[in-house]
This record gives sequence, C-alpha cells and structure tokens, in this order.
Amino acid sequence: MSLLLLVVSALHILILILLFVATLDKSWWTLPGKESLNLWYDCTWNNDNKTWACSNVSENGWLKAVQVLMVLSLILCCLSFILFMFQLYTMRRGGLFYATGLCQLCTSVAVFTGALIYAIHAEEILAERPPGGSFGYCFALAWVAFPLALASGVIY
Repeated sequence: MSLLLLVVSALHILILILLFVATLDKSWWTLPGKESLNLWYDCTWNNDNKTWACSNVSENGWLKAVQVLMVLSLILCCLSFILFMFQLYTMRRGGLFYATGLCQLCTSVAVFTGALIYAIHAEEILAERPPGGSFGYCFALAWVAFPLALASGVIY
C-alpha cells in the first residue's frame, strides 16, 4: 500500500512539473529563425547580444481562454495535491480519495480543453505572425499532462 501511495505521489508531482513548464515556459509555437511564442510572451532571439527579446502576445480571445484554462489546471492540480496530503493524514484507514480524484479529473479536463482550443484556433491566435512554424514542446507537454492527470484522477 505504501508503494502505491509513493507512486501516486510521484505521478502527481510529475503532473505538477509538466503543467508548470507547459504554462510558464516559452515554446507553445516555434517559428523558423529561433522565434517562439508562449501563452504570455512573443520572444525573438537577438543574435547581436545573444538574448531573448520578448513582448506581450496578442489580445486574441481564444488565447485568453487557453491562458485561463492552463492557470486553472495548475490551481486545480495544486489543490488536489494539498487535498491528497490532507486526506492522507486525516482520513481513517481505508478511506477513499473522492475529492482528490475529482480535482484531478477537473485538472485533466482543463488541460485537455486548453490544448484543444490552442490546436483548433492556432491560425486565429497566430494571425499576425509569419506563416510556417510548428507546435513547440510546451504544447506537447500539455498533451502529455492530460492523460497522466486523467489516469491519476481515476487512480484516486
């Protein structure tokens, strides 16, 4: 039983790390020439002084929805981890983690919805950017976090 608790805790921490990196790092969309866009900033690599030059992203409504959903998924995942620890130490032996599982399932739904909106509306979100490019690793991390959060919710 303690091995299962250790695995579930490690899975939960892995999901938290994936969500933090996916939400805060700068590679949801990459363009040729070392230019990348994340949910918050549009960054261009400056070869002269070897730094990133970043500016705010567009005011697109779909992008705002993705931002809200990814932050919501982070909050829900943190809340479910706190609930898990609270229930682990206060619940009587043999109790079930319904509240934690429900929070993790809501986390997976929020991540899924945010990544799906970004995938479907990428052309509208990136309308003022030059054509070309591809989804970055943060977008992929969001898609990896979704089934892990879903599995974690079901396990709880």
